[in-house]
Amino acid sequence: MKLFQWHIPSCPRAKTHSRVRDRRIGASVGLKNHAVIVGLSRFVVSSLKHLAAAALLIGVALSPLRAQTRSQQRADHAPAMSRDDAAALSSALAAYDDGKAAAAKPVLERLALKYPDNFAANEAAGLLFVDAGDFSHAVPFLQRAATANKSNPLAQANLGAAYLQVGDAAAAVRTLRKAVSLDAKNPQTLSNLGHALFQNKQPLEAAGVFAKAAALEPNDLDIVYNWAVALHQAGKDTQAAQVLGRVPAAKRNAAFEALWGDVAERQGNFVEAAKHMQNAAHLDPSEANIYDLAIELLRHWSWQPATEIAQYGVQRFPESRRLKMAEGIAFYGNGRYTQAAAIFSALLALDPGNENYGSLLGRSCSSMGGSAAPQCDSLVAFAEKHPANAQIAVYAALSILHGPATAQNLDQARKLLEQAIHVDPKLAEAYYQLGVLQQQQMQWKESAVSLGKAIELRPSYAEAHYRLARAYSHTGHHDLATREIALQQQYSKQEKQESDARLKEVTTFLVTSH
Repeated sequence: MKLFQWHIPSCPRAKTHSRVRDRRIGASVGLKNHAVIVGLSRFVVSSLKHLAAAALLIGVALSPLRAQTRSQQRADHAPAMSRDDAAALSSALAAYDDGKAAAAKPVLERLALKYPDNFAANEAAGLLFVDAGDFSHAVPFLQRAATANKSNPLAQANLGAAYLQVGDAAAAVRTLRKAVSLDAKNPQTLSNLGHALFQNKQPLEAAGVFAKAAALEPNDLDIVYNWAVALHQAGKDTQAAQVLGRVPAAKRNAAFEALWGDVAERQGNFVEAAKHMQNAAHLDPSEANIYDLAIELLRHWSWQPATEIAQYGVQRFPESRRLKMAEGIAFYGNGRYTQAAAIFSALLALDPGNENYGSLLGRSCSSMGGSAAPQCDSLVAFAEKHPANAQIAVYAALSILHGPATAQNLDQARKLLEQAIHVDPKLAEAYYQLGVLQQQQMQWKESAVSLGKAIELRPSYAEAHYRLARAYSHTGHHDLATREIALQQQYSKQEKQESDARLKEVTTFLVTSH
């Protein structure tokens, strides 16, 4: 029988990518000459950027173990096995070699259980379970095989790979270290150990092991990619960029370019980061890569290019809500609040209970500067369904105040603002909008109290100082009004900074929510 070593390389060519990313090198199952690939999530943490979750597809391959003939296997265990069982083992191993796994499995399983010290029966039975994707049942057989033949490095390597599949990274590290101690020149075993160390939250040590594997297999781009991922996760971005630079441009695929974009972003090389992410989207115009590029542009307030990229993505992937959200935030950042509100309103219609969409719609509507928009009408109903969300109640009240000043509308706006204050007594904007409403109803004395509270909570609230000056002027406190006008002029210089801060909140919200 031919036995196999189980290898876990990365498979960036088959990868999907979405982003904040703490990249996790995962594992999947590819058996013998055909790969069955599953994805494990990975993330990459980067300063000044939040990349949303990404999936790296990892292929598992089985390669021939060092030649060991069936006659040698029988000889190894002849004293402990009856003649009939030895013949049955030989036939089952031959059937397995011929691809007749179904016929071989019951015999091998029976003999492995009967002879727990028999290496050939247990290793073959374990690999049969691996073939079926049943790793939890494969482990006990591979454990017995590894115990029966402690000096066989590939038996240890196969057991280590099985531990990876069942999520026991610590056991995988321990077993694969033993395999490497028996054969330090096997790049597959080293690569698997790198995976195990990475999963065991030891990225720097994983990088060192991947480096050794890459030295043995310098043309294996999967190993090089994983080496760079481990360095990036360990915070060694200068080294990660050097490793990525080893790969000729003609051989770099979208996964390499996207990773390099992450590395460059965390190094503060924002132009280079955008270039690599654009290359990734060009090589693989997937929803994830287009979204990543849009996020990179939004993160650095490149509103118009971000708008164009997001719109392109929405055209290609009309069902992608996060691309639609990116488009809306690009409009918002570019001061196109009506278009932004239309997008967030449509998203809210698709998911009426989504408070994130409601908040973005509210921000857009509140930025329109007094103009009413039909897409903002849904805010009132949304606020009523989410009474614990004070900010949404303020946005809803503001949308009413932008409309006709009927007694019914003003009363509804007042109730929403009082609701917001009840939920969050420290929300300065709620007191400010209540003061504006009271002035609209000619309640100047009452408005002075509300606006004073807003200023108490936010002393640099320039608009509140202006409104309070009006209240003092109408109530005959002209000296106080003059003082408030002076404060309004003083703090108005900070309005741009506060506006930028609110804009940063919106873009941060996008990248942290996806």
